[in-house]
Amino acid sequence: MRKTTQVLKVPFDVVTMSEAVERALKFLEDGRSHIICTPNPEIVMEAQTDKELLQILRAADMVIPDGIGVVWASRYSQYPLKERVAGYDLVQKLFSQIKDTEYTVYFLGGAPGVANTAAKRMMKQYPGLKIVGVHNGYFDAKEEKKIIYEIKKLAPSILLVGLGAPKQEKWIYENMRLIGAKVCIGVGGSFDVMAGTVKRAPAIFQKFGLEWFYRLISQPSRFFRMMRLPKFVLKVLKSRFF
Repeated sequence: MRKTTQVLKVPFDVVTMSEAVERALKFLEDGRSHIICTPNPEIVMEAQTDKELLQILRAADMVIPDGIGVVWASRYSQYPLKERVAGYDLVQKLFSQIKDTEYTVYFLGGAPGVANTAAKRMMKQYPGLKIVGVHNGYFDAKEEKKIIYEIKKLAPSILLVGLGAPKQEKWIYENMRLIGAKVCIGVGGSFDVMAGTVKRAPAIFQKFGLEWFYRLISQPSRFFRMMRLPKFVLKVLKSRFF
């Protein structure tokens, strides 16, 4: 039975990483199409004013907390989240599980060349992983139709969309029934990390939930986006105590 908890009206599945991986693998087997969303506090805040995004998060088949702030916020709920379940790590663990199987993957998103490099690196890292197609995230309406046709023709088991939130969630929700992938996941900037163009935070930062701080000091341009974090904290406290 699915157990969820609410963080500012956004439902999160109360799962560990291993439980999330197990559920995603089951999604691949049941013959239906599924959306997995990976909100962090920034996306939760975006959903407060973007009703379409909030609707998509509520309709998703699994919503995992990609941010220690979300886990912190849930401790005031009836069912606190067990741990941070990072979208990047979920995808890596899925790759490890589906290599040498019939399951296939398609990468959509990133700057020109990034998804292609990411795919090559992932197939080298996980021998037997089948990435059947890639396309960058820069396309117009005409090119989009070709992309949808290609994905539908290739029929990947897993579609990873890295267009940035909330664009990627909206694109998946609008097109998933046309493309037929079994599992669709919005992965943000994960292709850059897979390609090696962006370094992930060192393990010590990840362990103490400070990955957001590492991104800030390594990418100062994120400063104004990060301003949503204190607003998130204040809004959570207000919702619980006032």
